[in-house]
Amino acid sequence: MAVDREHVLKEAAGLLSRKATASMDEIAKAAGISRATLHRHFAGRDALVRALEELGIAQFEQALDAARLDEGDAVGALRRLLAEAEPVFAFMAFLCTENQLFEGDTHEGWDRLDARINAVFRRGQEEGHFRIDLSSVWLTEALYGLIGAGAWAVHEGRVARKDLNYSIVELLLGGARRSMEK
Repeated sequence: MAVDREHVLKEAAGLLSRKATASMDEIAKAAGISRATLHRHFAGRDALVRALEELGIAQFEQALDAARLDEGDAVGALRRLLAEAEPVFAFMAFLCTENQLFEGDTHEGWDRLDARINAVFRRGQEEGHFRIDLSSVWLTEALYGLIGAGAWAVHEGRVARKDLNYSIVELLLGGARRSMEK
């Protein structure tokens, strides 16, 4: 029986997004294969996470492409990005957390993702839409943090999936401060 590598990776990502400490046995079970089969494809957890990282970066880059970040203003680009990337939020949240385990050894794809998102925030600052007292790097990190927190809140049932994109954009762009306008 041929093993569908992408299926295994998606099942692993789904499980690890919910339970980051899942064992290789649990990952194999979630993918519907034996542990031996899992090990034939991935020598260990590090190899599996590296393969997951490749897939996650590719999926997020596809979302960035689909969002047409260079079209329209930066606010619209950010809204389109979140709409396109929503299907991989939980996966990206896991990868951002797991990536911290590989000190100084990050995948170059993260740099490409960061550069593209930073460019949207810098453009929004230049257009006058985004605050200039916060760096585009910080805004990018805040976006990743909100994506991670939002994915977890949806998983736990505390936030409705349909509300997630709106909630992320509005909090990121508007902050938590209540407007005192009349």
